[in-house]
Amino acid sequence: MSLVPHDVAPSAETSTVARWRPSPGGAALLPDAVAVLAALDAPAFVVGSGDAVMWAEGSAVGLGLVVDDAVADPALAAAVTEVRRDGLARWVDVSVVPRRRRGRRPVLVARVAPLDGQRTLVVVEDRSEARRVDDVRRDFVANVSHELKTPVGALSLLAEAAAEAADDPEAVRRFAGRMQQEAARLSQLVNELIDLSRLQSDDPLSHATVVDVRALVADAADRVRTTANAKRIELKVAISEDDLVVFGDGEQLTQALRNLLDNAVSYSPEGTHVTVSARHGDGVVELHVADQGIGIPERDLERIFERFYRVDAARSRITGGTGLGLSIVKHVAQNHGGQVSVWSVEGAGSTFTLRLPTPDSFDLGELESAPPGAGPTPEGAP
Repeated sequence: MSLVPHDVAPSAETSTVARWRPSPGGAALLPDAVAVLAALDAPAFVVGSGDAVMWAEGSAVGLGLVVDDAVADPALAAAVTEVRRDGLARWVDVSVVPRRRRGRRPVLVARVAPLDGQRTLVVVEDRSEARRVDDVRRDFVANVSHELKTPVGALSLLAEAAAEAADDPEAVRRFAGRMQQEAARLSQLVNELIDLSRLQSDDPLSHATVVDVRALVADAADRVRTTANAKRIELKVAISEDDLVVFGDGEQLTQALRNLLDNAVSYSPEGTHVTVSARHGDGVVELHVADQGIGIPERDLERIFERFYRVDAARSRITGGTGLGLSIVKHVAQNHGGQVSVWSVEGAGSTFTLRLPTPDSFDLGELESAPPGAGPTPEGAP
């Protein structure tokens, strides 16, 4: 990182260690201090005794922390004054509107510390990613809690109702059947949470094999055939090429394809058909799952791969959906260096496309020399 006075253009003399403008109230910084500050890998600046910014690292200006030789954030400026008065370092939250950044404001925290008798050092840490991860974790816990409460609460009410209807065998059987349904839903939710957690921590390419696509499709179709037959939905397989293969974890790929088929069957009316096709693309194999179902509203297309997101929560409860199936598909695809997308029109059905790299896309020779847990690298990857 090149550190220069914020009002001086970089030059050969300032490319490694910043040159300093003399402070209004004291001598220049010692060379050792300059060298240490030059090594900081963060937005930083130094404030002199007259509250003017003597020097600023480039990104500090770009973030809007320094404007016209002054500290832009009032709280940060007040902290600088306090540190100069008592000599005690402190942390302070920073709130600025960055000049060159769009979207949400960054989450910035500044460390303000005395540099010497007249100067104060401010080093800023961007915690935006940490905050985003915390938000995702908090939302996930809230969603899991909500989803678990529904079947658990239903089981409690049904058990109470069955106990009160002990003298009515027909009512007891009806309540028992409902309890079995809720227990199955709870079991499915727990299993999918475990699967999702495992997918987020696993690297399938570290133990991948060459997977025959025709066998993959046949296996996934067999696992949903009973459900399809119950709704008189025909499963059609259309694979014209015999040599289609992908590279990955066979069980994870089967699970992803089965989830797409489950989804297609669940949201298709009786007497229709679901088609699975595959073809070779540019370094990938494309697997298409097309149905004649109710379709997905355009406003929901960008969110359907989010965890717990359901287009129709009431219908999902009827079909037994947990809102995790498509999220699992997305993670499987990403972990294999592929992707999943959807085309859909309300009333006309949906087509999900799973794109998976072929073995030729990977440097399989890396497997022999790579450390444990490191899979091969797709060609063209950084």
